[in-house]
Amino acid sequence: MEDETDLLLFPPLRANWSQRGEPARVLISGWNARRVVFGAMNLRSGKRLFLAREHQRQHDFQTFLELIHQHYRGWYVALLLDENPSHTAGRSQQLAGDLKIELLWLPKRAPELNPMDELWGQAKDVVSANLQYPTIDDHLNAFIEYLESLTDWEARYTSGVLSKDFWLKSLL
Repeated sequence: MEDETDLLLFPPLRANWSQRGEPARVLISGWNARRVVFGAMNLRSGKRLFLAREHQRQHDFQTFLELIHQHYRGWYVALLLDENPSHTAGRSQQLAGDLKIELLWLPKRAPELNPMDELWGQAKDVVSANLQYPTIDDHLNAFIEYLESLTDWEARYTSGVLSKDFWLKSLL
């Protein structure tokens, strides 16, 4: 499975409080930096790869394809992913073919089919919610460190891969 997520310097607010009748005070720096984290997970083993980039353009996705190829050199790799323009770009598809990575497309507008979305969501709840880091790179490092700290079993469990109702269970 492959997917990307955006990290923003401004935290997603999940909880806040204030005196009844008074507006809640939210401190932000005034400038919202952004990074993109590319991620892939082997559904059978739970092993994960991550790559942080400034953008989600075809060149960035192609760099991630090269990372996957380096990691799984000599293996048959089928990558299940959405139809983001960076994925469907002709050069991206050409590179995937050259690297012997088969691209399999998820249905449009069906993020619930991608276990990476669940993994991103939990990491954002734990690492990102209600906390603004001094820099976007501090946020990015904490986010990736958290994801890498999960055991392979925890990653598969959290993402829903181990559920008896997981839609690809028969292939595992």
